[in-house]
Amino acid sequence: MSEQTSVETGSGSGVKADGRVPAIELRNITKTFGEVIANQDISLNVYRGEILSVLGENGSGKTTLMNMISGIYYPDSGEILIDGEEVLIRSPKDAFRYKIGMIHQHFKLIDVFTATENIVLGLNDGRYDLPAYEVRVKEICDRYGFVLDPKKKVYDMSVSEKQTVEIIKVLFRGADILILDEPTAVLTPQETDRLFNVLRRMREDGKAIIIITHKLHEVLSLSDRVSVLCKGRYIGTVITAETNEQKLTEMMVGEKVDLNIHRSDPPKDSVPRLVVNNLVCKNEDGIEVLKNISFTAMSGEILGIAGIAGSGQRELLESIAGLEKLESGEITYNNPATGAAEDLRNKSPRQIRELGVRLSFVPEDRLGMGLVGNMDIIDNMMLRSYRGGRGLFLNRTDPASLAEKIINDLGVVTPGAKTPVRRLSGGNVQKVLVGREIASAPTVLMVAYPVRGLDINSSFTIYNLLNEQKEKGVSVIFVGEDLDVLIELCDRILVLSSGQISGIVDPRVQPEGITLKEQIGLLMTKKVSGTEETPAGSEESSSAEGKEAAND
Repeated sequence: MSEQTSVETGSGSGVKADGRVPAIELRNITKTFGEVIANQDISLNVYRGEILSVLGENGSGKTTLMNMISGIYYPDSGEILIDGEEVLIRSPKDAFRYKIGMIHQHFKLIDVFTATENIVLGLNDGRYDLPAYEVRVKEICDRYGFVLDPKKKVYDMSVSEKQTVEIIKVLFRGADILILDEPTAVLTPQETDRLFNVLRRMREDGKAIIIITHKLHEVLSLSDRVSVLCKGRYIGTVITAETNEQKLTEMMVGEKVDLNIHRSDPPKDSVPRLVVNNLVCKNEDGIEVLKNISFTAMSGEILGIAGIAGSGQRELLESIAGLEKLESGEITYNNPATGAAEDLRNKSPRQIRELGVRLSFVPEDRLGMGLVGNMDIIDNMMLRSYRGGRGLFLNRTDPASLAEKIINDLGVVTPGAKTPVRRLSGGNVQKVLVGREIASAPTVLMVAYPVRGLDINSSFTIYNLLNEQKEKGVSVIFVGEDLDVLIELCDRILVLSSGQISGIVDPRVQPEGITLKEQIGLLMTKKVSGTEETPAGSEESSSAEGKEAAND
């Protein structure tokens, strides 16, 4: 801690030298759940016209702390002060009375309602004038730079539009203290930039903003100060301009952490494990989402897939896993156990999994699509193996051992393996989801967004696990959002643009006159003509639109 600059560790009044009183101040807040201490003697504050980032590993107590400010939980001890006055916040209704609004990681919207109907739901102002409400929603959008159609149904919205509805919902109710829990976890870089521009306008308007995030580059680019938690305890607060990623990581973890991804060379005896040839896939509307996709995934390598969200990443992996109906094309799996070339198009998803081709797709809704929230960790392990049971009774011994192994290897913060998954933090849910597939000893492992929402230490644990699979001869296909990680981790990077391959890049080779990251960014927005694969770094790809995306 001696190397940190301007670290605040005390629990003083929070009044600044210029006489400003914090918009909200926490003093010695403690919260326990049975024997688990979620927060212990936490003291921090945030001022109006300021963005405070709250940083910490998964399960460090960040969301629990914010839930006490927003009235979902009530602290066992400690004080909460608003503008210097102690208050009692026993419910979200109390929080709104003090102009506090929280935007949660998992949205709470009704799909068949419009944006405006969701925003005003629950208001009790004695009237219901939907056209007037829509005008007010439009005014809020214009004031802060939101892009939203007040009449649009939620089921037609993108993730960023749903998040916009949640933010406007609290602004509509007059909130001037905003808490955002992992707001960029499922956003594209472009959507993240738009959100940050909105938050900066709110800061200029005098709002006090608390943001929980694991992405250190976002912390450094957006916040004014950073408060760090570790295992439920308050470590300190630093001025953002006086710190860096390494120092923040050391505060979070409590020790020095190597922030370099160590990439080994693929083995010389690497062989084609998965051969994809001219895949064509259409969506429900008959529009081609995959257009003549062809590539080979080798054993003992990590093949990265880059692309703007919605470029066909999900459809590609689900096609290989047997979850998407294909119009045409071939998927050949060279089975190392038998030496046979297996046609995966003729096999069911279950048969494909049994061959050793595994898909771990971390969805936007982890609990809705990946795991069953009301089931404990052991039962979620059984979801992959229950068909193999015999007789009336299920064998829980092997799933229990697997659950304990994942908890220990990935550092899942939980009271035990019998804890319902819905009670875990978002990052710990994700560790269970990814760990289940990695533990299945696959020969082809497809992972999509495996570190989405994870803290930096947990992210590097996943990267190391993927490298271990690679060194065992597994063919790893990795879909990621962070271009820096793709460049450091992968042996080759396949770039998708609008459902087509716009290039395949060797991350070990630096192109002339452009950075590797810019080269991939250009390919992500490149318009591919016909079905030919355009070489990476060609002059044709250097459009103004592509350069803008690369800078994003």
